[in-house]
Amino acid sequence: MSNKQLGMEKIRQVLRCYSQGYGTKSISSMLTVSRNTVKKYLQVFQRSGLDYEGVLSLSDQELSELFHEKTRVKTESERMEELKSLLPEYCKRLQKKGVTREALHREYLSSHPDGYGRTRFYILIQQHIACSRPIMHLEHKAGDKVFIDFAGDKLSIIDLDTGEIIPVEVFVAILPCSQLTYVEAVMSQKKEDLICASENALLYYQGAPSAIIPDNLKSAVTKSSKYEAILNEDFAAFAEHYGCTVIPARAYKPRDKALVEGAVKLIYRSIYPKIQEREFYDLDSLNAAIRVALELHNNTPLTDRKYSRREQFEEIERDSLRKLNPIRLNSNSITGLP
Repeated sequence: MSNKQLGMEKIRQVLRCYSQGYGTKSISSMLTVSRNTVKKYLQVFQRSGLDYEGVLSLSDQELSELFHEKTRVKTESERMEELKSLLPEYCKRLQKKGVTREALHREYLSSHPDGYGRTRFYILIQQHIACSRPIMHLEHKAGDKVFIDFAGDKLSIIDLDTGEIIPVEVFVAILPCSQLTYVEAVMSQKKEDLICASENALLYYQGAPSAIIPDNLKSAVTKSSKYEAILNEDFAAFAEHYGCTVIPARAYKPRDKALVEGAVKLIYRSIYPKIQEREFYDLDSLNAAIRVALELHNNTPLTDRKYSRREQFEEIERDSLRKLNPIRLNSNSITGLP
């Protein structure tokens, strides 16, 4: 029975086998002790802070006090509370490449031998994800993609000589895993401005993702298609220069572009109000103001979370981005670039 107390000599045998590298199943079979009992005593040993030699040096009375006063089976609520305290960190780590639920479960059992089995562990992980609402995060692995688009609402600069108000486009890029956002004002949606802004976004992130996802922008996609879009040659050359694949958002698939459209809505609230009441006479001064507001946006804690986009990026995404090509894009190879 799993609750049966072992004699002192049997406890020493369990620990001796464990120190020799045997697993719980093997120890249980060799000593004819239930696996749960073996787990229970090994957990007490691991939490004692003593090494094998230290435990062997204890008298029978000391050994009994160490093990038999602490071997009560944990209640369901205690096990649940222990796992709940670990779930936020586990779910965050799932966003990193190579981290799987199976690996996390093995790690969990190594420090909690009497913890939940794999199926129950997976269910609790999924329930925590659903309750904390980071579904959007977990759909995207760190360093996989950057989404790009232009905002629908334009900003403006004033011609210093004529006083004319000149509307300008607002380019937006977002890394979907960390949600770190980049915003820049440009004169047009032409390919030259798009490529320049996209390159500046990569420089801002200080790394390149595996793929760039444009929202079927004409300057990036010559012909959109439900199956295989035709890319603008110059934009494709830019992406290849930085080792990125271009995957246009699919036409009539709202979820493909929901994230960047969500980012645009957020900058309408967090950046535009700080900009629209001011006057700017060139793109440089406008973009300088945008950058100040952008840093506030990226460093403000996310709703219902204790961390910001920038903190999330530094923790889980920066190291997943590939190093940038140290050579800036050759403007002579792209028609229209200065």
